[in-house]
Amino acid sequence: MLMPHPLRRAAAIVGAGESDEIGFIEGRSSLQLHAEAVCNAVADAGVRWEEIDGIFATGGSGRFPAAALAEYLGIRPRYMDSTQMGGSSFLFFVHHALAAIATGEIEVAVISHGECGFSGPRRGGRGTGGAHDFDPWDPGELYERLYGAWGAPAFYAHAMNRYMHRFGATKEDFARIAVVTREWATLNPRAVMHSKETHPYGGPIDVETVIGSRVIAWPLSLLDCCLVTDHGAAVVLTTPERARSLRHPPVWIEGAGEALSHMNMSQMEDFTATSARDSAARAYRMAGMGPGEMEMAMIYDSFTYTAAVTAEMLGLTPRGEGASLWAGDAARPGGDLPVNTNGGGLSFSHSGM
Repeated sequence: MLMPHPLRRAAAIVGAGESDEIGFIEGRSSLQLHAEAVCNAVADAGVRWEEIDGIFATGGSGRFPAAALAEYLGIRPRYMDSTQMGGSSFLFFVHHALAAIATGEIEVAVISHGECGFSGPRRGGRGTGGAHDFDPWDPGELYERLYGAWGAPAFYAHAMNRYMHRFGATKEDFARIAVVTREWATLNPRAVMHSKETHPYGGPIDVETVIGSRVIAWPLSLLDCCLVTDHGAAVVLTTPERARSLRHPPVWIEGAGEALSHMNMSQMEDFTATSARDSAARAYRMAGMGPGEMEMAMIYDSFTYTAAVTAEMLGLTPRGEGASLWAGDAARPGGDLPVNTNGGGLSFSHSGM
């Protein structure tokens, strides 16, 4: 019989918040979006500012995001973390904060992200078409950019092409992911693509609309790609004892896992698989659960392809059938396994990470 993992339920999420506005905002810095989200999360949790002793932050706030945020808010934490792992950074932070709380290093942690993905300074070449200084020490620039591979759409298009060739998936299969995700967004008034009132291209869409949207990097069309927005969000974690005394029922951290398979796409062993398979296995092991026990899923959807292949890595579908999760009613409102219930990066918001 396996012993319970020592980190299981060693901390709980007790508060959450977002920036006051999301979408396409002028006149706010990334640091301000961070701060608004943290203020709202701390108010939601009902903890005192002087209790916060751990700051976990990255994205859009200079070279030292956690230090910048702590200074901006007047907090002097005992523990700081600005791990930069792209869109998975904040799940890494949950794991790190969980361990820090479990070992007594800290008692109250804030995890935050704020980024002016739309209105802030653009880094050319990352899908923006602008100028970008060549870095001769960056392996990606030395061995990939020189051959025309640059920017997330180009990389994911390579992977999606290989996946379609290997498993026979079609653009229609992936388009259904965008359609179902948009359906969720129409139920969320804060979603950027909630309706025609919130965005000119908002509101319900169908498979034909997705496939007919302009090509970004074949086979990815515009509506296969996530939004680029301005947004901040934060959560508060604390000890089990403190969590039970606060205003909301604790949201226990049952399991968490990390994994890394590569940095640059040229180093991927398999274009059709990711290290989410390993991180999921570790999270399931900590929780003492399996994929069949999941009742909902929030899956990173930088592209429709990302969502499909990650569903496979999480064990929610067989290999080569990731998009099938969205083919019927399972992932839709009222389904057996709701997915990305806020509208996801495809239709709710995606500020760059």
